[in-house]
Amino acid sequence: MKTLIVYAHPEPKSLNSSLKDHAVSTLETAGHEVRVTDLYAMNWKAVVDAEDFGPNASNPLHVAHDSGRAFDAGTLTPDILAEQEKLLWADTIIMQFPMWWYTMPAILKGWVERVFTFNFAYGVGEHTDVSTRVRVRPRFEEALRTAREVKAHAPHCRVIFTVYEMKRLRRDAAELTALADHLTAHGLVLEMLAGPLPGIYDPTGPGKLLFAFFAGTPSGRTSAIRLGGARYRRRPGQGP
Repeated sequence: MKTLIVYAHPEPKSLNSSLKDHAVSTLETAGHEVRVTDLYAMNWKAVVDAEDFGPNASNPLHVAHDSGRAFDAGTLTPDILAEQEKLLWADTIIMQFPMWWYTMPAILKGWVERVFTFNFAYGVGEHTDVSTRVRVRPRFEEALRTAREVKAHAPHCRVIFTVYEMKRLRRDAAELTALADHLTAHGLVLEMLAGPLPGIYDPTGPGKLLFAFFAGTPSGRTSAIRLGGARYRRRPGQGP
């Protein structure tokens, strides 16, 4: 078995460091191959920016979509490509880190955000035919285009892009996370009428973080996003 350990702690004498070393020795003694990504020792860059995507960075920056284009074109930075190669090599991944403020350290969060690019960690999967079908939906794209046009002609009005249902939480959350950058760029707000998370979400605020969280959680079988349709609405004077 090939195991990648992603380790995030600044102190070599810490408990986390001891647990990491113990995991390495135990696995190697059992005959397994082990690689370690030591983020602090590597001085890992934890901030996503346009430099990550090279010539495929857009202006304004659309992190999800630009990361997918850069992955497809092979223009991601060498440090990201190296970590993706490790992930493809590994059969098992262990993340060793302390819980700080109820979550992983920022340097590890930055590793996830930079390495788990669109078309590499999400937007793809074993259901390739499903992924392709999800990304190409003429009625969905037409509704989105209409919402953009309405916003362009009425920039001071709040335009809400409405999705009827998210049937499979992880698959849909991942796609909506990628869509959030596009909505943000055009000043649109997302609304879900049904499913597990009905409500209105501004992609410039907590709504985007919510989608990103669910997109990164473990899930069972995935399937195509089920959209009863999409429409736009204008709600002048309503707060976020």
